[in-house]
Amino acid sequence: MHMIQFDEGLIRRYDKAGPRYTSYPTAVQFTSHFENEDYKQQAATSNIGGGPLSLYFHLPFCNTVCFYCGCNKVVTKDRRRAAPYLECLHKEIALQSNLFDADRPVEQLHWGGGTPTFISHDEMRELMDVTGRFFNLLDDDSGEYSIEIDPREAHGDTVAILRSIGFNRMSLGVQDFEPQVQKAVNRIQSEEETGNVIDAARAEGFKSISIDLIYGLPFQSVASFDRTLEKVIGLSPDRLSVFNYAHMPDLFKPQRRINAADLPSPDEKLAILEHCIGRLTAAGYVYIGMDHFARPEDELAVAQTNGTLYRNFQGYSTHADCDLVAMGITSISKVGNCYAQNVKTLDDYTARIEAGELAVFRGVTLNADDILRRDVINQLICHFRLDISTIENRFDIKFRDYFQPELAALKAMQEDGLLTLSENIISVRPAGMLLIRNICMVFDAYLNASKEQRYSRVI
Repeated sequence: MHMIQFDEGLIRRYDKAGPRYTSYPTAVQFTSHFENEDYKQQAATSNIGGGPLSLYFHLPFCNTVCFYCGCNKVVTKDRRRAAPYLECLHKEIALQSNLFDADRPVEQLHWGGGTPTFISHDEMRELMDVTGRFFNLLDDDSGEYSIEIDPREAHGDTVAILRSIGFNRMSLGVQDFEPQVQKAVNRIQSEEETGNVIDAARAEGFKSISIDLIYGLPFQSVASFDRTLEKVIGLSPDRLSVFNYAHMPDLFKPQRRINAADLPSPDEKLAILEHCIGRLTAAGYVYIGMDHFARPEDELAVAQTNGTLYRNFQGYSTHADCDLVAMGITSISKVGNCYAQNVKTLDDYTARIEAGELAVFRGVTLNADDILRRDVINQLICHFRLDISTIENRFDIKFRDYFQPELAALKAMQEDGLLTLSENIISVRPAGMLLIRNICMVFDAYLNASKEQRYSRVI
């Protein structure tokens, strides 16, 4: 278990904007010079090594808008709008499947959004059926097949339907149970609605249940958030994500409906975070890193222990050896040594797919330095530790020569108590765990050169 030290002085000193490292290079480095043919070449190369696949499907539709949301979504009450999108998604599945060997097993699958349960039960069955016709889905319930759930959109036998088509893990959006907070962000959701979905999931044999919370929303305080934590701990999820709300109304239009004067002060926000960490660790959850907590027996904690934890566009994940094939608008694949992002609008997506083309509009092919730095960053952000000799052997370098400027920068962090530098190990100390993004930023070759970056603050 990671024992975190909450040092307010260090947090204030290091609290600046920076990447979340769901990829390296980050999306800021994606370019339109990367096209469909580049992606196809990477897919062909990945088939040489074979290995398992991870599939992601973006279902962007939402019945109502949550004011804090920065996701790519389509807000509508017209359920019929999903049908033409799903028709295109079925065609993209076929197009993508042609690029990968048919015997590569799908060890992971995820539906995200938006609100995946916006679509009807029949549409859910059909989407999974089409996926199974073109990709090698596991039929023994051994895969990690997960879906994001809005409890307000999981009615009647929805949970049973999801289990019957192969899902065995779910993530539920909660954010906050306080009525005043819910009203301010336009997400009215009762504890009973959430509890009913969790009870149904357990009755149906779901293997893992996760709950998402957000701190820094309007009208939140330590006392109010503690009431939410009390209720959430009572629901006993297997893992939790506690996200920092980044108020960026210039980037995300829905956030313009949030009154900045109602947001907690920086001091209160830090106090909420500190209280949350203490409360969850006292309740038996392990701090995985960044925003994530899990029970010691959960797959995330196990993967962290055995060295297979990875970080991608869904956050912390298991099975780092999977190529990630992402489908639907704005989704991002990680195949071979590339990242490839689909177009962002329904019109562009429809035009591409109806023309029989992949929907990739930008991406990046990693060079040798990118691959090396990605490995270093991933080890630090996932395990709070880097074995220097392992990196040297894997990449045939002398670490202290290759990263001489970076090691000099880390010495200042060592003096501040964030980490320990030894001959063969970089080890993050308890005071540095909350500032892991800052440590990773030292190894980011693009950070200082980029003039377009717009990142959230690290705390």
